[in-house]
Amino acid sequence: MTSTAQAPQPGAGTAHPEHLGHVIFIAAAAAMGGFLFGYDSSVINGAVEAIRDRYNVGPAALAQVIAIALIGCAIGAATAGRIADRIGRIRCMQIASVLFTISAVGSALPFALWDLAFWRIVGGFAIGMASVIGPAYIAEVAPAAYRGRLGSFQQAAIVIGIAISQLVNWGLLNAAGGNQRGQLMGLEAWQVMLGVMVIPAVLYGMLSFAIPESPRFLLSVGKRERAKEILAEVEGKGVDLDARVGEIEHAMRSEHKSTFKDLLGGGFFFKPIVWVGIGLSVFQQFVGINVAFYYSSTLWQSVGVDPTQSFFYSFTTSIINIVGTVIAMIFVDRIGRKPLALIGSAGMVVGLALEAWAFSYDLVDGKLPATQGWVALIAAHVFVLFFALSWGVVVWVFLGEMFPNRIRAAALGVAASAQWIANWAITASFPSLASWNLSATYIIYTVFAALSIPFVLKFVKETKGKALEEMG
Repeated sequence: MTSTAQAPQPGAGTAHPEHLGHVIFIAAAAAMGGFLFGYDSSVINGAVEAIRDRYNVGPAALAQVIAIALIGCAIGAATAGRIADRIGRIRCMQIASVLFTISAVGSALPFALWDLAFWRIVGGFAIGMASVIGPAYIAEVAPAAYRGRLGSFQQAAIVIGIAISQLVNWGLLNAAGGNQRGQLMGLEAWQVMLGVMVIPAVLYGMLSFAIPESPRFLLSVGKRERAKEILAEVEGKGVDLDARVGEIEHAMRSEHKSTFKDLLGGGFFFKPIVWVGIGLSVFQQFVGINVAFYYSSTLWQSVGVDPTQSFFYSFTTSIINIVGTVIAMIFVDRIGRKPLALIGSAGMVVGLALEAWAFSYDLVDGKLPATQGWVALIAAHVFVLFFALSWGVVVWVFLGEMFPNRIRAAALGVAASAQWIANWAITASFPSLASWNLSATYIIYTVFAALSIPFVLKFVKETKGKALEEMG
């Protein structure tokens, strides 16, 4: 599936819809998939310790149950484009909604550990679909004059989904008396945490019936009149609809369908630019960011923090994540992608190094000494802030801009796959590494954050202010 990301044609870039609120509603409804992406990715944080206790599993088996959703993510992301090109973007959203709902119910009512793992794969597949469909649909429907701002809805929805999941988990834990296995509505608290996602999943499905199909897809299946109606709805009746339809059809005919073979060449198998994209994806994950969202409550409890407080700290971290994302959106076009990435890397090195130092101290009565405890807490928030205001947003901007037109789609697919694999590696390895040596684990993340600085300086080229056609 491809988006209409080419330079706007005359008339398209100046289109201003009469009902901007309606266009915002359409983009926000599509971005609900991003909300579920964030929510589902993070909600497991509230259930880790309860799953460990209920099924009496060690760190390695526990890690596989947590990380296995990423296998579904990779499959969903890899297949979503073809599914959407065959049956439409809206139908794809509806399938994701159903899978999200089924996964939430199944995860809340597991009868064995393998059963829970299966439902997490199903939810992961839906996440993968949502991660592809939302941005592509918004890009295809949004008027060119508003495309950048409306496109940011997806990332904003993801970080809001993470924050809301942590807030809901904290509220449910309090209702259960601070016990993840406490009784709530006839279930254990952690089961309710996983089951609550039914609500936004169903809402996502309902919203998908209230928004129009992508004009680009409609034209691909010969529905020109319906495509014109939607273009008039989102770009304004003053636009020459026949000309716009002609522009989109011309762009679709002239597009080069990039393949994996196009990425080969040069040394070391792939073209150098593809390796740069893979490097950006791997560094983004190897700094350990998803430990903060999958395992933060477990991490704080392991150093003596009360479970209810640990959930609250997970929520405050997710609020910092939102703040950092907003900062990145404000500055990414002002100071550039590369400077922002370097600022973020430097800040992450400081935050991670301080965490590693704090965790190197022995526990006293099951807790970190007071000074080290506060340093660890503040440093964790510093790390998340600097990640969010830089690599969390900048990597996706780079990946969307840095590749030459003729290999962009295929190269982006490979880079995104590398990101899911790196995410899985960090998620699956953390419990065992933390059991071995928590401080050393954070030293490893610090080293990767430090190595990202020379990588960006030497290999990454600034893309700010350059047309996509200039990338080579």
